Amino acid sequence: MAKKVLVTYASCTGFTQGVAEMIGKLMEDDHLQVDVLPMKDVKNLEDYQAVVAGSGIQAGAWLPEAMQFVQENRNELSKKPFAAFLVCMTLAMKNGENYRSHVQSWLQPVKSLVPTINTEVFAGGLDLKKIPSASDRLKFHLSTLFGVWKAGDHRDWAAIRLWSSELKSLLSQ
Repeated sequence: MAKKVLVTYASCTGFTQGVAEMIGKLMEDDHLQVDVLPMKDVKNLEDYQAVVAGSGIQAGAWLPEAMQFVQENRNELSKKPFAAFLVCMTLAMKNGENYRSHVQSWLQPVKSLVPTINTEVFAGGLDLKKIPSASDRLKFHLSTLFGVWKAGDHRDWAAIRLWSSELKSLLSQ
């Protein structure tokens, strides 16, 4: 019988959702049955043998609903293999790879609540129309004009495939 894995996410603009969906698709095979759900739709974790959770980043932290999910489920998550990822624009900045270790530190609050078998950080995307707050849209628009950010999809699908493959081998054992 295949192990059942939950890939769950919190996303403001859809880029993290896309990463989660790709991870789920790439991990599914004879050994792993995968459900991909937004964190707000997860009712219980009992049916899952492992969980992969990801969030977009806001002000250097997982989204509040993502942290709430981990806090509310920390006991159950601690009993099974748990991996975490984040998706952010910092890695898409000019010289963004120079910030990789700093961006990885944004996962520390999650790791302090639940032991992880693996973590990863991915560049996201910027679609000004999808930013919910008018003031944030203005800030990002000005930042793009000054060359801090570049609008568009900056996700590295090869890196996402590689990490998914690593997770798949860890969870298929």
